[in-house]
Amino acid sequence: MQQENNRNLVIFIVASLLIFGVYYWFVMRPMELRRAEAARAAAESQTQQTGIGAEPGTLSTDAPSAFVDERTALARSARVPVNTPALTGSISMTGGRIDQLYLTDYRVSLDGEERIELLRPEGVEYAYFAYVGWRGQNIEGLPGPDTQWVLRSGEELSPGSPIVMNYDNGHGLTFTRTIAVDDQYLFTITDRVDNNSGRSVTLAPYGSIQRRGIPADLGRQHIVHEGAIGVFGEELHQSKYNSWADEDQPESFSSDGGWVGITDKYWLTAFIPEQDEAIQAQFRTAESNGLRTYETVYQSRTWVIPAGRSATETVNLFAGAKRNEILGGYGDQLGAPRLTDAIDWGIFWFLTKPLFSVLEFFFGLVGNFGVAILLLTVVVKLVLFPLANKAYESMSRMRMLQPKMEEIRAKHKDDPAKQQQEIMAMYQREKVNPLAGCWPMLIQIPIFYALYKVLFVTIEMRHAPFFGWIRDLSARDPSNIWNLFGLIPWDPASAPLIGGLIGVSTHVGGLTLALGVLAILYGGTMWLQTQMNPPPTDPTQRQIFAMMPILFTFIMAPFAAGLLIYWTWSNILTILQQYVIMHRFGAENPIDSFIARLRKPKDA
Repeated sequence: MQQENNRNLVIFIVASLLIFGVYYWFVMRPMELRRAEAARAAAESQTQQTGIGAEPGTLSTDAPSAFVDERTALARSARVPVNTPALTGSISMTGGRIDQLYLTDYRVSLDGEERIELLRPEGVEYAYFAYVGWRGQNIEGLPGPDTQWVLRSGEELSPGSPIVMNYDNGHGLTFTRTIAVDDQYLFTITDRVDNNSGRSVTLAPYGSIQRRGIPADLGRQHIVHEGAIGVFGEELHQSKYNSWADEDQPESFSSDGGWVGITDKYWLTAFIPEQDEAIQAQFRTAESNGLRTYETVYQSRTWVIPAGRSATETVNLFAGAKRNEILGGYGDQLGAPRLTDAIDWGIFWFLTKPLFSVLEFFFGLVGNFGVAILLLTVVVKLVLFPLANKAYESMSRMRMLQPKMEEIRAKHKDDPAKQQQEIMAMYQREKVNPLAGCWPMLIQIPIFYALYKVLFVTIEMRHAPFFGWIRDLSARDPSNIWNLFGLIPWDPASAPLIGGLIGVSTHVGGLTLALGVLAILYGGTMWLQTQMNPPPTDPTQRQIFAMMPILFTFIMAPFAAGLLIYWTWSNILTILQQYVIMHRFGAENPIDSFIARLRKPKDA
């Protein structure tokens, strides 16, 4: 039996490596090559721009001598309030910057009242803002980040009530900017340029999103992308904060249409130009006085404006939560390609997207994402039922063959080759496939990872309750065995020295000795499932397998509650399926043994 288990393990590892290898060579590598080609094309196109270089100016990295509070920063310029059902904040007349936004519907913590702050003005620590400007060759006073605009109409920016601002560069060019906003997260910025200079001018509009430093809680998760993001020519390009900071040269891209911005786990700020325009874009970064500035920037079409004529340029800015249906709606409305891919679906996107769609469907029926996860698990089990059924039948037959295998080993204990030959011959006679048990597990691994990804990156799961004490499926189980699951009024995290190990932290992941109810249920179902399988004959291997449920109980404890609900319920369904098959074949199993022990005293 030891040889069979070792063979199963080797085949499992080889098959896993094969899946990842095929995905890399046929999906990831072609994407990398196309990305490199796009970067080369963008570099070559810089010499082909009419009168204006492809790079929209120099990245400003002037670090403030000292950070100020938000009130002080806001008082430095005239402002127009922003008030929509989804957003509140203000726009600065300096540069026309959209630099103060709060998300009305989202809180920092489950029980707190503090709203999520998306954008913040320059001068405040971790400033984060967006603005649009114009470039031109040998033209002074073009609008940029420090231009002082004058408000002409509108006292508050709200749906159906745009604001209009004006700027005269003093050299015959007048700029009129209209900013509108809808009831969700989309700003529409329209610039009109009137040329009264008496000569033809060549101008190009650009948009910049800048982040001055990043908070400590960003860019630390390996499973989710946070940093620069954009789609150019239908190709998704990303640069995480850590790799972005290491770039010596900007990453350049060119395409017809597309979008570019900066993304966090749940939030996105991105410019979406008109999709019939050729754009040049860059991910770039620089450091000054210890403060690193991250910028995504695009430059749109070049306008040649004759004397006495005008030109109008429109761009959209998305600034808000990455809800799948909202991103999809904006993508359809604006023709923006792959806007829903701002959500980090991962390398198993072909699984994460369908899983999320099924979850959304069930949520629409039952109104609870936890119940939707249970229903999704049933669907996964039904899809895998034919394969799993054959596997469990084979495992049941193998369990029934254990006595014969022991006889063969005892008969040929000094001849391992003869043992193997006799065992394989027995498998053929009994029509048993010893490898069949690997396939359900192998298929479950990408499904497990894909669901983990869905629970981790989709904002629909954020703060989504289940029942009872599970109030956030995307967070870990808050119960803890060290205070008897809340019966003792004591927080184990407050314990000296070991509080970090036995306490329940607020984030998913990390080393812990804290066990919640869900983790214990998961460990129990995993133990029962291992008892249903044919036991290894090697004593050492048997001890290792006996320890696996305990080990995995602690490994899984810090994971999202929704994931533990899925895996525990999946184990329960698997146990029921195995039991029905083993009972039908008359194979020994712990459930029938337990029932027999319960009945024995009554029969005596």
